Amino acid sequence: MSSSVDNPFFARVWMYLSRHETDAIQRLRRENLAGLTGRVLEVGAGTGTNFAFYPPTVTEVVAVEPEQRLAAMAHQAAAEAPVPVTVSGDAVEDFALSLGGAPFDAVVCSMVLCSVEDPNSVVRQLHSLLRPGGELRYLEHVASGGLRAGLQKAADATLWPRLLGNCHTHRHTEQIISGAGFAVSGARREWTMPAWVPLPVAEFAIGRAVKS
Repeated sequence: MSSSVDNPFFARVWMYLSRHETDAIQRLRRENLAGLTGRVLEVGAGTGTNFAFYPPTVTEVVAVEPEQRLAAMAHQAAAEAPVPVTVSGDAVEDFALSLGGAPFDAVVCSMVLCSVEDPNSVVRQLHSLLRPGGELRYLEHVASGGLRAGLQKAADATLWPRLLGNCHTHRHTEQIISGAGFAVSGARREWTMPAWVPLPVAEFAIGRAVKS
Protein backbone atom coordinates (compact mmCIF):
# COMPACT_ATOMS: atom_id res chain seq x y z
CA MET A 1 0.00 0.00 0.00
CA SER A 2 1.33 3.46 -0.90
CA SER A 3 2.44 5.72 1.95
CA SER A 4 2.67 8.83 -0.21
CA VAL A 5 1.51 12.21 1.08
CA ASP A 6 -0.80 14.68 -0.67
CA ASN A 7 -0.22 18.14 0.81
CA PRO A 8 -0.56 20.66 -2.02
CA PHE A 9 -0.22 23.81 0.11
CA PHE A 10 2.99 22.68 1.77
CA ALA A 11 4.34 21.43 -1.56
CA ARG A 12 3.84 24.87 -3.13
CA VAL A 13 5.50 26.57 -0.17
CA TRP A 14 8.47 24.20 -0.23
CA MET A 15 8.91 24.52 -3.98
CA TYR A 16 9.10 28.29 -3.57
CA LEU A 17 11.55 28.05 -0.67
CA SER A 18 13.72 25.58 -2.58
CA ARG A 19 14.02 28.00 -5.48
CA HIS A 20 14.96 30.87 -3.17
CA GLU A 21 17.36 29.32 -0.68
CA THR A 22 19.87 31.65 0.88
CA ASP A 23 23.59 31.31 0.27
CA ALA A 24 23.94 30.36 3.95
CA ILE A 25 21.65 27.36 3.65
CA GLN A 26 23.27 26.18 0.40
CA ARG A 27 26.69 26.46 2.03
CA LEU A 28 25.47 24.29 4.92
CA ARG A 29 24.02 21.75 2.48
CA ARG A 30 27.39 21.42 0.75
CA GLU A 31 29.19 21.07 4.08
CA ASN A 32 26.75 18.44 5.29
CA LEU A 33 27.45 16.23 2.26
CA ALA A 34 31.20 16.83 1.97
CA GLY A 35 33.37 13.71 2.15
CA LEU A 36 30.54 11.17 1.85
CA THR A 37 31.38 7.88 0.17
CA GLY A 38 29.58 4.74 -0.93
CA ARG A 39 25.86 4.10 -0.64
CA VAL A 40 23.73 6.87 0.89
CA LEU A 41 20.11 7.04 2.08
CA GLU A 42 18.62 10.54 1.97
CA VAL A 43 15.50 11.02 4.06
CA GLY A 44 12.95 13.68 3.08
CA ALA A 45 14.61 14.69 -0.18
CA GLY A 46 12.05 17.41 -0.98
CA THR A 47 12.60 18.70 -4.50
CA GLY A 48 16.05 17.11 -4.67
CA THR A 49 17.97 20.22 -3.66
CA ASN A 50 20.82 18.17 -2.19
CA PHE A 51 21.39 16.03 -5.27
CA ALA A 52 23.63 18.51 -7.07
CA PHE A 53 25.95 18.74 -4.04
CA TYR A 54 26.85 15.05 -3.63
CA PRO A 55 30.58 14.39 -4.13
CA PRO A 56 31.70 11.92 -6.83
CA THR A 57 32.86 9.48 -4.13
CA VAL A 58 29.18 8.61 -3.55
CA THR A 59 28.28 5.54 -5.62
CA GLU A 60 24.50 5.57 -5.07
CA VAL A 61 21.85 7.72 -3.39
CA VAL A 62 18.48 6.25 -2.42
CA ALA A 63 16.22 9.24 -1.72
CA VAL A 64 12.89 9.04 0.12
CA GLU A 65 10.22 11.72 -0.37
CA PRO A 66 6.56 10.91 0.34
CA GLU A 67 4.91 14.16 -0.83
CA GLN A 68 3.74 13.43 -4.39
CA ARG A 69 4.51 16.80 -5.95
CA LEU A 70 7.91 17.11 -4.31
CA ALA A 71 8.79 13.53 -5.29
CA ALA A 72 7.99 14.36 -8.93
CA MET A 73 10.44 17.26 -8.80
CA ALA A 74 13.01 15.08 -7.05
CA HIS A 75 12.79 12.62 -9.94
CA GLN A 76 13.64 15.46 -12.32
CA ALA A 77 16.56 16.57 -10.16
CA ALA A 78 17.81 12.97 -9.97
CA ALA A 79 18.11 12.84 -13.75
CA GLU A 80 20.57 15.76 -13.62
CA ALA A 81 22.51 14.71 -10.52
CA PRO A 82 26.25 14.05 -10.74
CA VAL A 83 25.83 10.69 -8.97
CA PRO A 84 23.23 7.88 -9.43
CA VAL A 85 20.03 8.76 -7.53
CA THR A 86 16.88 6.63 -7.10
CA VAL A 87 13.78 8.32 -5.65
CA SER A 88 11.19 6.46 -3.57
CA GLY A 89 7.77 7.95 -2.86
CA ASP A 90 7.34 6.14 0.47
CA ALA A 91 7.41 7.67 3.92
CA VAL A 92 10.65 6.85 5.68
CA GLU A 93 8.85 4.87 8.38
CA ASP A 94 7.43 2.41 5.83
CA PHE A 95 10.53 2.44 3.65
CA ALA A 96 12.81 1.56 6.55
CA LEU A 97 10.62 -1.31 7.69
CA SER A 98 10.41 -2.89 4.22
CA LEU A 99 14.00 -2.34 3.12
CA GLY A 100 16.30 -5.28 2.59
CA GLY A 101 19.76 -5.69 1.15
CA ALA A 102 23.11 -4.23 2.10
CA PRO A 103 23.34 -1.57 4.83
CA PHE A 104 24.03 2.04 3.93
CA ASP A 105 27.35 3.80 4.42
CA ALA A 106 25.59 7.04 5.38
CA VAL A 107 22.18 8.56 6.02
CA VAL A 108 21.46 12.21 5.21
CA CYS A 109 18.72 14.19 6.98
CA SER A 110 18.17 17.78 5.89
CA MET A 111 15.29 19.68 7.51
CA VAL A 112 13.18 16.56 7.86
CA LEU A 113 13.36 15.24 11.44
CA CYS A 114 11.15 18.15 12.50
CA SER A 115 8.28 16.71 10.48
CA VAL A 116 8.16 12.96 11.21
CA GLU A 117 5.49 11.85 13.67
CA ASP A 118 7.81 9.86 15.94
CA PRO A 119 11.39 11.13 15.57
CA ASN A 120 12.76 8.74 18.22
CA SER A 121 11.46 5.72 16.32
CA VAL A 122 12.61 7.04 12.95
CA VAL A 123 16.16 7.77 14.14
CA ARG A 124 16.40 4.30 15.69
CA GLN A 125 15.30 2.82 12.35
CA LEU A 126 17.94 4.87 10.53
CA HIS A 127 20.55 3.61 13.00
CA SER A 128 19.60 0.04 12.10
CA LEU A 129 20.03 0.70 8.36
CA LEU A 130 23.66 1.82 8.69
CA ARG A 131 26.74 -0.37 8.66
CA PRO A 132 28.93 -0.24 11.78
CA GLY A 133 30.92 2.99 11.54
CA GLY A 134 28.35 4.51 9.17
CA GLU A 135 27.40 8.15 9.55
CA LEU A 136 24.22 10.11 10.00
CA ARG A 137 24.75 13.57 8.51
CA TYR A 138 22.17 16.05 9.74
CA LEU A 139 21.22 19.64 8.99
CA GLU A 140 18.16 20.45 11.06
CA HIS A 141 16.51 23.47 12.61
CA VAL A 142 16.27 22.74 16.31
CA ALA A 143 14.95 23.91 19.66
CA SER A 144 16.37 27.27 20.69
CA GLY A 145 16.56 28.83 24.12
CA GLY A 146 15.35 32.07 25.62
CA LEU A 147 12.57 34.08 24.01
CA ARG A 148 12.82 32.15 20.74
CA ALA A 149 11.97 28.93 22.59
CA GLY A 150 8.66 30.48 23.58
CA LEU A 151 8.05 31.54 19.98
CA GLN A 152 8.77 27.99 18.80
CA LYS A 153 6.46 26.41 21.35
CA ALA A 154 3.67 28.82 20.39
CA ALA A 155 4.19 28.08 16.69
CA ASP A 156 4.14 24.31 17.29
CA ALA A 157 0.92 24.55 19.30
CA THR A 158 -0.96 26.54 16.66
CA LEU A 159 -0.89 26.65 12.87
CA TRP A 160 2.77 26.06 12.00
CA PRO A 161 2.67 22.22 11.80
CA ARG A 162 -0.67 22.25 9.98
CA LEU A 163 0.52 24.67 7.31
CA LEU A 164 4.11 23.46 6.91
CA GLY A 165 4.02 19.71 6.51
CA ASN A 166 3.93 18.76 10.22
CA CYS A 167 7.06 20.81 10.95
CA HIS A 168 7.73 21.13 14.70
CA THR A 169 10.27 23.83 15.44
CA HIS A 170 11.03 23.10 19.11
CA ARG A 171 12.53 19.61 18.88
CA HIS A 172 15.69 18.58 20.70
CA THR A 173 16.92 16.70 17.65
CA GLU A 174 20.52 16.18 18.75
CA GLN A 175 19.35 14.58 22.00
CA ILE A 176 17.14 12.26 19.95
CA ILE A 177 20.10 11.29 17.75
CA SER A 178 22.33 10.57 20.75
CA GLY A 179 19.53 8.61 22.41
CA ALA A 180 19.28 6.29 19.39
CA GLY A 181 22.86 5.09 19.93
CA PHE A 182 24.82 7.50 17.75
CA ALA A 183 28.03 9.22 18.82
CA VAL A 184 27.66 12.86 17.75
CA SER A 185 30.83 14.66 16.63
CA GLY A 186 31.70 17.92 14.94
CA ALA A 187 28.30 19.41 15.77
CA ARG A 188 27.60 23.11 15.95
CA ARG A 189 24.78 25.65 15.70
CA GLU A 190 24.46 28.30 13.00
CA TRP A 191 22.04 31.12 12.31
CA THR A 192 20.83 31.20 8.71
CA MET A 193 19.45 34.71 9.17
CA PRO A 194 20.04 37.45 11.77
CA ALA A 195 19.19 36.30 15.27
CA TRP A 196 16.79 39.22 15.74
CA VAL A 197 14.49 38.00 12.93
CA PRO A 198 11.37 36.65 14.70
CA LEU A 199 11.15 33.31 12.88
CA PRO A 200 11.11 29.97 14.76
CA VAL A 201 13.37 28.23 12.20
CA ALA A 202 16.39 30.55 12.07
CA GLU A 203 18.81 28.41 14.13
CA PHE A 204 20.21 25.22 12.60
CA ALA A 205 22.26 22.33 13.92
CA ILE A 206 24.76 20.63 11.62
CA GLY A 207 26.79 17.62 12.57
CA ARG A 208 27.91 14.04 12.08
CA ALA A 209 26.78 11.10 14.16
CA VAL A 210 28.53 7.74 13.95
CA LYS A 211 27.09 4.27 14.51
CA SER A 212 29.48 2.35 16.74
